[in-house]
Amino acid sequence: MSVMRSLARSIKLAGYFARYGAELIVKRPASREERADWLHRFAAAAIRGLGITLEVEGDFPRHGALISNHLSYLDIIVYAALSPCVFVSKIEVVSYPILGWMTTMAGTVYVARGQGGSAVKAKAGMDAALHAGLPVVFFPEGTTSNGSGLLKFHSGLLAQVLGADAPVTAGHLCYSMDADNGKATVSDDVCYWGDEVQLMPHIFGLLGLTGVTARVRFADSPIRFTSDADNRKRAAQEAWVAVAELSQRSTEQVHHF
Repeated sequence: MSVMRSLARSIKLAGYFARYGAELIVKRPASREERADWLHRFAAAAIRGLGITLEVEGDFPRHGALISNHLSYLDIIVYAALSPCVFVSKIEVVSYPILGWMTTMAGTVYVARGQGGSAVKAKAGMDAALHAGLPVVFFPEGTTSNGSGLLKFHSGLLAQVLGADAPVTAGHLCYSMDADNGKATVSDDVCYWGDEVQLMPHIFGLLGLTGVTARVRFADSPIRFTSDADNRKRAAQEAWVAVAELSQRSTEQVHHF
């Protein structure tokens, strides 16, 4: 990890925030489609400018929901860079400096996890995005991990999507980086997990890494659930299997961005 590289990229990242933040202030996009397009352009520019390579197998779903494993705050930037979409995120993101305001302006639907009925309260925002024809992206694990395994899926948000009769497509992402990064590891320096890890120092460290690649895989078709939204537990298990299968699938056709 290079401190000078981190500093240089921090300046570049601040420039992206300034440019696209100013666009939000001036244009004030009103529709969900306009906000999703803004986030897509911002994320795509940031990914390119920070030298992160995207490798994609399959196609981003054009409607319905996309569910995925969750490793880092970087996941949101990666998926947003690939297509306009709406995210469902934990309410804590609102408190992040600058980023919280920008994600709110981008139309993110927030969930207060651990509070009764949080998924039901998020339903209106999810339904509005689905009716606008925008894919809704969420992470059923409910938290990030170090990538060593797939955590148990929570069923609340999934039940709301199934209740809206929307298709659900599985996605999976993983990260790699060049060997020339000193003692840095993907599990600790790209993945962001654990209560003791502070956000800003982690971002600064990530910006100093070289050769970071995000590999994304999308299922060929929506998940074929064997039960309806009333059987939330079984639906969550079947969704878990669909994402887990993607993590094992060999890469056949990869698109570079």
